[in-house]
Amino acid sequence: MAGTMRKPENGYQPSVPIRKPPLYAWPPRPLKAIRWLLFGLYFPWGFLFIGLGIVSWNFLTPSSETMETLDFWWMGVIWLRNALLLSALAGALHWWLYIRRAQGQDFKFTERWLTTSSRKFLWKNQVRDNIFWCLASGVTFWSLFESLTLWAWASNRIPSVTWSESPIYLVAMISVGVIFWSTIHFWIVHRALHWKPLYQLAHDRHHRNVNVGPWSGISFHPIEHIIYFTVFLIWWIVPVHPIVIIVSGFYNGLSPAFSHSGFDYIVVRNKWKLSTGDLYHQLHHRYFEVNYGNTPTPLDAVFGTWHDGTQEAQERLRHRRRSSQKD
Repeated sequence: MAGTMRKPENGYQPSVPIRKPPLYAWPPRPLKAIRWLLFGLYFPWGFLFIGLGIVSWNFLTPSSETMETLDFWWMGVIWLRNALLLSALAGALHWWLYIRRAQGQDFKFTERWLTTSSRKFLWKNQVRDNIFWCLASGVTFWSLFESLTLWAWASNRIPSVTWSESPIYLVAMISVGVIFWSTIHFWIVHRALHWKPLYQLAHDRHHRNVNVGPWSGISFHPIEHIIYFTVFLIWWIVPVHPIVIIVSGFYNGLSPAFSHSGFDYIVVRNKWKLSTGDLYHQLHHRYFEVNYGNTPTPLDAVFGTWHDGTQEAQERLRHRRRSSQKD
């Protein structure tokens, strides 16, 4: 039975509670788990990132011979490719939802729009501030980690595997492996970033975006970008093909534009709804001390920080806060 969601803002209220994916159901529900993987997790954006990864490797990435030697020229090509893709996706979302306002307030989590008069942001403008940190710092460290990993692969410094050798293994890594490693890594580093010294030093910059938009996705302090994009380091140990490396960059660099869109759905031609927002992470931006991870790997449920959007979950959060104040 659905719970009652607390309504601090008069925005769209999705049905709650937020449930753990059927992948973790007991007894197992394999058909529902497969359906969730295909249509709840991968469709449409997961398939988009995989497609972009294949195209990027074949047409938008320097050759393996070129990448054998570190060089700012080809690393700059990687930066330009990532910057253009992020600008295209986040820019398109922002134009549709916030400039054109094509669907008005429909499926918008809050009624407020992004601020243009707050001293918290560079130039007092949230969008310009977010764009600056995404491109100047975010894409730079994303591309640096990706380039170093591709260089290590091309120069045979790390283990690798080819599609002809292990096609099933690589399909698993490009789909399940990338997403589940990324979400586990995100929980670990995000939880660390809420340690008070690190929060004050770096993570506070991202949390100025209580009301988020597409460009808020990887709008971080440079220190947080360094920590966040250590997600690439797994590929220095686990053998994969460069397409997997590139897709992991897209999942961590591009997907936050969707999860921070501020809308639960995009409406296309008044007919189709495409899932974009993430109520689970939206609640983290609202309440700070819950939902450090993502629903595909429900580590918050294990560690007692899962907020399912209900009034009951909010009461548990209040109780936890009161208990910590007494301590």
